[in-house]
Amino acid sequence: MVRGISWGSAGPVLSLQTDDGAARLPLAAGQWLRFEVLSGGGIPVRFCLGFTRLKESGEHEHFPCPSAQPAERGFHCGACFAKDQLRLMHDFHRSGQGSVGLKAYLAQQHWLYIATFADGTTKVGTASERSKWSRLADQGALVARYVARAQDGAVVRHLEDAVSSNLPPTQFVRGAAKFAALLQPRPPLHLEQTNKAMADVVREFVSGMSLEGFEPVNEQWERSAIAEAVVQPSRRTAYPLALDSGTHGIRLDAMLGPVALVGLDDIEGAFLVDLGGLKGRKVRFGEFSTEVPALQESLF
Repeated sequence: MVRGISWGSAGPVLSLQTDDGAARLPLAAGQWLRFEVLSGGGIPVRFCLGFTRLKESGEHEHFPCPSAQPAERGFHCGACFAKDQLRLMHDFHRSGQGSVGLKAYLAQQHWLYIATFADGTTKVGTASERSKWSRLADQGALVARYVARAQDGAVVRHLEDAVSSNLPPTQFVRGAAKFAALLQPRPPLHLEQTNKAMADVVREFVSGMSLEGFEPVNEQWERSAIAEAVVQPSRRTAYPLALDSGTHGIRLDAMLGPVALVGLDDIEGAFLVDLGGLKGRKVRFGEFSTEVPALQESLF
């Protein structure tokens, strides 16, 4: 079962839950992924991804769904949703309610950032010290800047709420909108200027707040080199098949967040595919390829 795409200092990985436990498949440019998405015959559209507990130290500990239930609420079944402690962090700054582990996690230094995506849409968000870089890589930002450093997770979320309530940046950008924008990304210079201008506005705004426990900063986030081919405007087409069934064979040429720029067997051209579509699905790896319908193949 695919748990999703995640990023670390070494690059992106495909996180999996196998019969033998959790596994991580590193992803790199030039690598082929060949797999079949299992569907039909009583197989759920998506499986529950399990739940996360926080140790007293604040470290995450993931548990697979004990009964491999279908996902009901997002990527969780009802029972795992109730057990998941990470979901409580988004309201902690208002409620103050949380486990010892959650409080330890939120006690670390946090960062407020401004991220800009391929069509110029800009959002405000937060990242813990531990996920300072990877949070933005996971989200598929093209350009981003850190605008404040907070003493803990509660303070940074007060900042985030204040910014989204008083200034244009939103707290959420849909994955479908990010993907659509990458089909025709704005020029890099335009995105850089858009992000800098908004970061300057937000930094000035938070500098005038009476809230204690933070300081404004001006630090640029550096995206991974494997993302460059996705960022640069070029001719590309949306991958012609959905990832909810069927066989697929794709060559990874570049990646930004969960979106990959790929090549296919015996077909010219570059394609964009959102590998986030595999999250919660079961796959079988093997000598598979993408069978493009003849009508679509004539368009490429």
